Amino acid sequence: MAAEQGKKLIASNRRARHEYTIEDVVEAGLVLTGTEVKSLRAGRATLTDGYGLITDSEAWLHGVHIPEYTQGTWTNHEPRRSRKLLLHRKEIDRLASSIRERGLTLVPLSLYFKDGKAKIELGLARGKRTYDKRHELAKRDAAREVERELRRRR
Repeated sequence: MAAEQGKKLIASNRRARHEYTIEDVVEAGLVLTGTEVKSLRAGRATLTDGYGLITDSEAWLHGVHIPEYTQGTWTNHEPRRSRKLLLHRKEIDRLASSIRERGLTLVPLSLYFKDGKAKIELGLARGKRTYDKRHELAKRDAAREVERELRRRR
């Protein structure tokens, strides 16, 4: 069997870009069990309640739901267990300092397979205020209206 090439998206957290201002993006590997990988290959995962934490100089992913593998036996995994993130020490230290000093949060943005390995894209994010969300929606609606008017005039 040939090795997988490219990037296959499993799940994305579209709500995160609405709720947070993403300041930096980091790609990390995941420590998974066999049934978790099989469930992900079936394209099943939910990132909406997920968040990242750095404890004892290790990065962890909490709250991400990977459902149990349907063909799994007693070796099946816990759907919402904490999963270790694979990052370089310098990346972990940089993320920990910006979380501690600037009050940012680690939010999962997307989960995908890259060259056959499960990866997660984490955003270093700051929470948006309600008026920021309304302002962004108004800007998007105005841009859509301008595009519609330009298409109509052509």
